Amino acid sequence: MSKTIIYTRGGDQGMTSLLDGTRVKKYDLRVESYGTVDELNSQIGFARNFLENDLMAGRLREVQRELFGVAGELADPSGKYAAGLTDETVKKLENWIDEAIKLYDPAPKFIVPGSNKASGALHIARTVCRRAERAVVNLNDRSPVNSLLIRYINRLSDLLYAYARYAEECQETV
Repeated sequence: MSKTIIYTRGGDQGMTSLLDGTRVKKYDLRVESYGTVDELNSQIGFARNFLENDLMAGRLREVQRELFGVAGELADPSGKYAAGLTDETVKKLENWIDEAIKLYDPAPKFIVPGSNKASGALHIARTVCRRAERAVVNLNDRSPVNSLLIRYINRLSDLLYAYARYAEECQETV
């Protein structure tokens, strides 16, 4: 059996490689962008464990797969790798948001995150998503990115809010 090594020592001097082989500092805006998307993906995976609605949990799993593509596109300054997002992908999120808000009282009110584990985890995912959006917009100001990435991440934060509100209103308080 061969030994798998997961460390390369290539980042020991504070540098990392983008998908096209370019070496950049680990604090590069591109690295910050796709790193925050990766963090978001992990947080959504965590939140799914507390969501009792199987349809919503399945949809978030689909989002996680899409986020791998988003991170990949952000990690490739050459533009050869595309996430595969379309206007329809963004519209799908909008439809899911519309469906979710029909399940609870959408009246605007101040929300204290965390009335239960699901809502707390989803609100954390939402705030990480907003940070990812800020990072991608910042990157876009310096090195243009696919506008669909920004629209998708913006809509995703709205979806996470809608699902967190659903969890607050419709799931048992833990």
